[in-house]
Amino acid sequence: MLMTNHFARDNYAPIRTEQTLTELPVTGHLPAHLDGRYLRNGPNPLADIDEQAYHWFMGDGMVHGIRIRDGRAEWYRNRWVRTHQISEALGEKPGPVRPGAGLSGFGANTNVIAHAGKTLALIEGGVASYELTDELDTVGPCDFDGTLPGGYVAHPKRDPDTGELHAVSYFFGRGNKVQYSVIGLDGRARRTVDVEVTGSPMMHDFSLTEKYVIFYDLPVTFDARQAVAGAVPPFLRAPAQLFLSAVLGGMWVPDPVRAMLIERGGASNGRFPYRWNPKYPARVGVMPRHGDNSQVRWFEVGACFVFHPLNAYDDGDSVVLDVVRHPKMFATDFHGPNDGVPTLDRWTIDLAGGKLREERLDDHPQEFPRADERLLGRRHRYGYAMQVGHHGGAADSILKHDLVAGTTSVRSLGKNTQASEFVFIPNADDSAEDDGVLMGFRYDGGTDRSDLLLLDAGSLDEVAAIHLPDRVPHGFHGNWLPTEA
Repeated sequence: MLMTNHFARDNYAPIRTEQTLTELPVTGHLPAHLDGRYLRNGPNPLADIDEQAYHWFMGDGMVHGIRIRDGRAEWYRNRWVRTHQISEALGEKPGPVRPGAGLSGFGANTNVIAHAGKTLALIEGGVASYELTDELDTVGPCDFDGTLPGGYVAHPKRDPDTGELHAVSYFFGRGNKVQYSVIGLDGRARRTVDVEVTGSPMMHDFSLTEKYVIFYDLPVTFDARQAVAGAVPPFLRAPAQLFLSAVLGGMWVPDPVRAMLIERGGASNGRFPYRWNPKYPARVGVMPRHGDNSQVRWFEVGACFVFHPLNAYDDGDSVVLDVVRHPKMFATDFHGPNDGVPTLDRWTIDLAGGKLREERLDDHPQEFPRADERLLGRRHRYGYAMQVGHHGGAADSILKHDLVAGTTSVRSLGKNTQASEFVFIPNADDSAEDDGVLMGFRYDGGTDRSDLLLLDAGSLDEVAAIHLPDRVPHGFHGNWLPTEA
């Protein structure tokens, strides 16, 4: 019996057009101090989907954006990230090529940020990131002026003191190494450190404190059988699997093989090449910010997977990690994240005693945790998350965690609605931790349309809603990009 692919239907299904809409209708009041763009990235396959093969993570990238200024929603735009394949399929002339930027079989579909005066669509796993214009047109692949070849990462973290971007990148072609990097304010890598891990894990995110870089070396790993299933003709699959298994011991996978796996697999119908590996040890690594591989200390943790930490901070001789913990990942469902209930947990690493302690903070099924980014790597009180519903998909509620009081508030967005990730925006640079707004997309199943919703972060009351005439498919990460002075 074939499994129904929920990640190819309803509001996960792609939309087929790009739009530019101006002077959007607004309910409520947009705060006058908001001047910038809310951008959200996600998968949106251009070609028809083969539901039995399609994995949500493998869709072509599409960025959605709304420009807010002077209390008005000036425009909405949605644009595919233009790889060569997307440009050719749309009948356009392909843009420039940067061979060192990473694999280019599909467009960056996971996150979108601004740094060093550029808008960047991001992805992980050795795939190329792309620079966009302010209006979301594609400039071309990004390798940070040639200083960081081989792909970047979906979750860089901006140090609130220096403004620099810290990241941990992984790619199956690196074998048992991941790379920590620091991108300066000039948009160039000023430091890279290779760190040895157990094998070839998926390391979607990491944590950063004032003193340490935290690595999550967990049991979702590259699987050669899955990698070649969608990319290689049947008669070549056995030798291809043997070849990949051999080179993953530490050699860089040759360019033609890497290209075959991405290009021939195809974004729209690609099989995700990572899966649950029960034989792989689960552990967390702690490295001083200015340290190297020899200074990483590893701590065992119960078998699980973490896509997203909420935040982390130093506490004397301990490091505190608040994470959304999945009991397994890609063990039974190979279409998207749907292998057990994800919960908010706290892991406290006792550096002096050499132990890691696990505790549950909140049992609500949840994902896409966010905190006040002014407190990144510092002690935080509040966190926000999207409640997860049936089949691991979006539910109708936003969660607010008060980690001092030990309480969780649940804010339903209304009947027949589904929430997305919401990002916190302070009302002023010196505002209190929850003095601001939460911003994210709300999908209404009754009208098949989406709004950009603003909630008061303190009360969770609705502040404003920007109404779109169409829907924004469920995607991954969004951010508020304020206009630079």
